[in-house]
Amino acid sequence: MTRPAWLLCALLCAGAAQAADMAVLRFVDQDPGDPPYLTRVLVTPAFLRMDDGQDDGDFVLLDRRARKVINVMRGSRLAMVFSPGKLPAKPANWKPRLSVGAGAPGTRRFRLSVGGVVCSEGVAAPRAVPDAARALAEFKAVLAASQYRVWQDSPRAMQHDCDLANQVWESGATLGLGLPLEEREFTGRSRRFESEATEPVRPELFRIPEGMPEIAAPS
Repeated sequence: MTRPAWLLCALLCAGAAQAADMAVLRFVDQDPGDPPYLTRVLVTPAFLRMDDGQDDGDFVLLDRRARKVINVMRGSRLAMVFSPGKLPAKPANWKPRLSVGAGAPGTRRFRLSVGGVVCSEGVAAPRAVPDAARALAEFKAVLAASQYRVWQDSPRAMQHDCDLANQVWESGATLGLGLPLEEREFTGRSRRFESEATEPVRPELFRIPEGMPEIAAPS
């Protein structure tokens, strides 16, 4: 059995995990010009945690029920809280295109484009750890208004419609197709799925460190 087939089989079997377990996913991310780095994603019905694989390092936490994202920075003893905001209406000429085709068995290939420019493309597995894909979409949805403000405050030369597609108005489009196994954005940033496991939930990983103040992010 080839590695992709074995990997997909393991992912599909993970759907039988008990509610008391958490999904542990590892991705290899890379930004243009920088070396690749590990991103660990922990998912439970109540939370999503994203970090570099270290239990005692900085992390980003999504409280799925309260719909807020908390960026925990241990060095500065600060927890920055991001809440959903209102997005402006999409422009009348906003016409993104999501193309989906068959990939290897159990996968789909996708391409999201705006104005003829490919904003992101990759491979998704519809049946692989579906709650993880949902949690990642929820994470991006909470941050969409903040991402729009970043885009709006950027110099005109740095405002790209693909940022609006990937992070704001179409932020959950590709995740709606399933867990991303491979993805590459127009900036050159890439993500590759590495592994998945289930482990007993460790509640301490989903708590803000004691004594760390929670500060609302600027609106």
